[in-house]
Amino acid sequence: MGRHADTTSARRVQRPAPIALVVALLVVALVAGGVVWWLAGSGSSDGCGTTRTVRVTVAPELGDVAQDLLAEPQDLGGGACAAAEVAAQEPLQTVGDLSALEGSALPQVWVPDSSLWTVRAGDAPLDPSGSMATSPVVLGTSRAAADALGWSEQAPQWSEALSGARPVAVPDLAASAEGVAALAAVRTSLGGGDAADNAVVQAVLAARRGPAVSPAEALATAQSGDPGSPLVPVSEQEVISVNRGAEDPQLVAVYPAEGSPELDYPVLRVGSPGDDDRAAVDAVVRALTSEAARTAVLAAGFRDADGTAPTDPGPGVREQAPEVLPVDAEQVQGLLAELARLAAPSRLLTVIDVSQSMEAPAGNGTRATLARDAAKSALTLIPGTSSIGLWVFAYQLQGEQDWVELAPIRTLDEEVDGGTQRDALDEQLDTLPGRLSPGGTGLFDTALAAVRAAREQYDPNAVSSVVLVTDGTNEDSSGIALDELVQTLQDEADPQRPVKVIGVALGPDADVAALEQIAQATGGAAYSAVDPNDLQGVLFDALRQR
Repeated sequence: MGRHADTTSARRVQRPAPIALVVALLVVALVAGGVVWWLAGSGSSDGCGTTRTVRVTVAPELGDVAQDLLAEPQDLGGGACAAAEVAAQEPLQTVGDLSALEGSALPQVWVPDSSLWTVRAGDAPLDPSGSMATSPVVLGTSRAAADALGWSEQAPQWSEALSGARPVAVPDLAASAEGVAALAAVRTSLGGGDAADNAVVQAVLAARRGPAVSPAEALATAQSGDPGSPLVPVSEQEVISVNRGAEDPQLVAVYPAEGSPELDYPVLRVGSPGDDDRAAVDAVVRALTSEAARTAVLAAGFRDADGTAPTDPGPGVREQAPEVLPVDAEQVQGLLAELARLAAPSRLLTVIDVSQSMEAPAGNGTRATLARDAAKSALTLIPGTSSIGLWVFAYQLQGEQDWVELAPIRTLDEEVDGGTQRDALDEQLDTLPGRLSPGGTGLFDTALAAVRAAREQYDPNAVSSVVLVTDGTNEDSSGIALDELVQTLQDEADPQRPVKVIGVALGPDADVAALEQIAQATGGAAYSAVDPNDLQGVLFDALRQR
């Protein structure tokens, strides 16, 4: 079975010891979350007066293959042999070991599923020595789902497939090279840049909005033939592995039109072996990159470095290798950091201008309807663990006060009047076009009040921000001035309770310069949507960069 189909990180394979190892010591032990096969030849074995043990760690799906390839000691000549101590371990755990353990406890040869891990390995000395196997990253789903979507006849783009329209079982991005590679493919296919980054983040957030479905559950649903089965980024080899264990295989691999990122299973030498060990390490590397290894990985459902089709791939997998979609490891590292920030719960106070100028035409409606639609769209993507409140403001909207609270800051999943906070916010956003005030804009007093309110409700476990959307300038001559506002924000700043202002200037008349000063005083940022039709993208980017 594949890594997502099997709940263990590796599997033990029971088999009789080869005749050549009758006098060898065979120990099978669980080590560091993986399975270790210790195959150290004894000093009395034929031709093995001296045995050099080489520690080898491989991705779990290569465990059986590596065990078989390294079962026999490697002859080094002169009565010396190299024996392999093989461990199957998730790459993420090996990355942790590389930064935490002494050299004697580390593998001397490491075969993760992807070279992407080398960037995350920090300063660990890693020397690439070829590839043991390859497997393209595909989207696994049921045959019925692929047919219903038309993908059996016309391959989708990565960005189309992972747009959120179809449920996606996103793997743990900290531990899954397939998941990260799929998201990086979305970014690459859209040409990079902010728009591509937004698409990637929206794909992740959209996936997290739906019911939590693990990759293993998604694969099981697909294997049942459910036409509504989610998509899951997996390796082609995993599709083959899962189908081989099914009586009536229904899982198929969807190959997006631009090509696929590739899991390249690099053979990495770790550290610098001494003279006594170098020949033994060389022998193990040769065995893992040999013609015998190529034959073994093809039989196990992998491709070789040239993309040769696996032996007997079964249904749902195509013979021709897809075009390799390159993935920049450094960009992936930045993507991971950004997604990690997004995983932290948000605590947002959204403050939207309802002054009369918001009635100006914009797109197919007004600035007010545009602000409503953009905010509602962003709301659908924010996880339920985040907390959001809503204010509107103009000039003396409530007595002499420029702002009105429509919904206090609450967790989106919290029950409110028979629904949820998300429902309550959605309903209040619908009322924006009808709330326009004939007065001007009380921008500065509102900004100060919003920051103070957000600070009073500060949650140390969340990222607190005020999102301030306006299309005008401050018109409250009796309120606080800009210089005083900026100074007050700086004086009242509390490092233990930081609140950032994210200013969004809507249209050409908005005071971008004032928003920049306000944002800078709080460590936030200001954005400009000169073309009102850009508001949705600008608002989402502002939330992403919070």
